[in-house]
Amino acid sequence: MVKSLLIKNCGQLLTMRGNGLGIIKNGFVYCEDGKVVKVGKGRAPKADRTIDAEGKVVMPGLIDCHTHAVFAGSRANEFKLRADGKSYLDILKAGGGIHSTVNATRKASKAHLLTNTLKHLKDMRSYGITTVEIKSGYGLDLETEVKILEVARVAGKKQSINVLTTFLGAHTCPKGQKPRQYLKFVMNEVLPKVEADFVDIFCEKGAFTLRQSRKFLKKAKELGFKLKIHGEQINRLGACNMAAKLGAVSCDHCDRLSRGDIKKLAQTGTVAVLLPIVPLYTGEDKYADGRALIDAGVRVAISTDFNPGSAPSKNIFLAMSLACLEMGLTVEEALRGVTVNAALALDLSDRGVFAKGKRADIVIMDTTDYREIPCFVGENLVKKVFTGGEMHPK
Repeated sequence: MVKSLLIKNCGQLLTMRGNGLGIIKNGFVYCEDGKVVKVGKGRAPKADRTIDAEGKVVMPGLIDCHTHAVFAGSRANEFKLRADGKSYLDILKAGGGIHSTVNATRKASKAHLLTNTLKHLKDMRSYGITTVEIKSGYGLDLETEVKILEVARVAGKKQSINVLTTFLGAHTCPKGQKPRQYLKFVMNEVLPKVEADFVDIFCEKGAFTLRQSRKFLKKAKELGFKLKIHGEQINRLGACNMAAKLGAVSCDHCDRLSRGDIKKLAQTGTVAVLLPIVPLYTGEDKYADGRALIDAGVRVAISTDFNPGSAPSKNIFLAMSLACLEMGLTVEEALRGVTVNAALALDLSDRGVFAKGKRADIVIMDTTDYREIPCFVGENLVKKVFTGGEMHPK
């Protein structure tokens, strides 16, 4: 890696400072040793490597703060069944759903999972994603859950993309076990043995109850883990309020929050991570009310929820477009949702914004107008990607 990097002639330099985009017209960003040193306009420092942005949009690297990118097998057969008119319950009875992914992932070797994950991360980086969160949850046993988390960490180092890990052993209950019995096993036998940045649980009907989720998250917090939750995706159980009161870094999905829930969430500082590709893909008629969340003062992040069953897409630009079209976000709010607010959803303060000392994670877009980024629905406008000051092929 070169010691110093200068990206000049940035038509619109989106610093993400303040409450907007912090646009500097015809600006530059100068970096040393993988960190931003100076951002501005006019005369720029000399550097070992200079990149001419040619008047294009330059912005911080994108952050996908909710994914399930380590898995084996395919659920393409379920897509065909759904297109043929089969319901979710029909597919589940036929042996499909999450348990088919669990079975495939348990059988897969580390080498196989690593090969798949490296491809997924390469694809993500081509979308300008320089930091990604990866959850476990397709093992539902100690051995496979540990395997998934190890693969995620190794893949991030090999693919030069920053990976944070979340233990989601409480994703659902394995076949043949009762939720209470399984959760006791996870709390006592698995949780103390896993290495992860966060702990998450799926609090929904058919998964884990509010009471069970509270007990589980309290245990995780006692063990020193930062907390996240899958909540209010299908049913409103009070999961997000509960997790926020426990100090959760983020509440994810949030499709069925009430006005009262939103008001309470705003008082905690917990980030709401919205996942608009999920209702699009599953045919749900309910999207999270991003406008109400932001108007109430909640920090809102946007993510793909990339997974093989309910959101098999790494296209963060599609997620941004849907956030604007279906969740009420402005273009500026959507851009902040995949940068500075997504960093907050991962409890990170060293990225998502251009300022002195921040990571030199940078994306040059092939457009001169930032409004085109979500306007062209699902189109990838990324031209160049840098992680820690190192340029990668798209």
